[in-house]
Amino acid sequence: MNKIVRLLLVALLSAFGVTVAVAGPATAALAPGYVLTSSTATLPAELSTLATGKRIQYLSTSITGSTITSTGLVLTPKTGKKNKVVAWAHGTTGLAYQCAPSTNQGVFWAEARTAVAELLSRGWTVAATDYPGLGSAGQHPYLIGASEGRAIIDSVKAARNLDSALSTQYVIDGHSQGGQGALFASQMAPAYDGNLVLKGTASIAPLSNADYLAPFIPGTPAQGYLVMALYGLNAVDSSVQPLTILATPAKAKVGVLSTGCLNEILAAYQNLTATQLVVGGVLPNSVLTKLGQYDNPAQTAPTAPILVVQGTADEAVPYDITANLLIPQLEAYSQPVDFVTLTGATHDTSVTLSAGLVADWIAAHFS
Repeated sequence: MNKIVRLLLVALLSAFGVTVAVAGPATAALAPGYVLTSSTATLPAELSTLATGKRIQYLSTSITGSTITSTGLVLTPKTGKKNKVVAWAHGTTGLAYQCAPSTNQGVFWAEARTAVAELLSRGWTVAATDYPGLGSAGQHPYLIGASEGRAIIDSVKAARNLDSALSTQYVIDGHSQGGQGALFASQMAPAYDGNLVLKGTASIAPLSNADYLAPFIPGTPAQGYLVMALYGLNAVDSSVQPLTILATPAKAKVGVLSTGCLNEILAAYQNLTATQLVVGGVLPNSVLTKLGQYDNPAQTAPTAPILVVQGTADEAVPYDITANLLIPQLEAYSQPVDFVTLTGATHDTSVTLSAGLVADWIAAHFS
């Protein structure tokens, strides 16, 4: 099969949610990070004065090793351009196709715009993945760290495929879901990123210790996150069947997962009691085990220095879980860990308040 036909086949099958295992002489051409499509992106006003943007569809790898597609943005500074890349990993937007920040500015959150604007103002090219299933076909493997990490790294490869002048050096900067994905990317970087050189990972309010946190969520306003997490597990592990775990009132609302994005999902589930959310009001131990297996970072060693930023008033990722569990887990390895506490900062304001601090840390590690 010639290369052009092969490319068209991959793109066509991916559009229908079919993953393709790539092999044979065209493998190098179709390696992760290969850019299938590239088009001019319409950027939020806060970014359009700072950068030009391309919306891309690129190849990545599932956790089983098959070739899949992801989408995202590559943002190039208009002035002061350096040759380094920062991968921006966004926080939770939802589960559905339409919840991709590259095409839906309604879920390109204000705090994310602030963070990305700061990165662009420093002259760095920003590669911002949507993650698989957001803006591309197939289920979104929500909070599956190994999936997020691959998509993040492959977005940097894609940026370099668009601009060969970009350095192999890169840093990852992520928030919430993206902070968790950034930590996973750090764990896998040398084995997965090829000739790239990860210089550091900044992680703001990252999800961690999901198996410890999850039992406390039923009956709280945050339980929409838990419903999404169950479907994230199902995307990679068919033994997790959300409709057998969710109680009848919660099952009646699952349509919002495909019609809405984060805010609609949280609103749909926020007022349910624990017994209205999950059968018996308690998550099965088997589900907690799966959450720990797929969602918890720090299970293996990071491969570059880490910055963790956490607000004390975080309503989504409790400060104590980060400070008392995640940080000691990361510090057990050899890479240096900087931990910054933001007193009074919430899950979202922690991004805005730390934008300059994070960019300074990135600049120091690029140096």
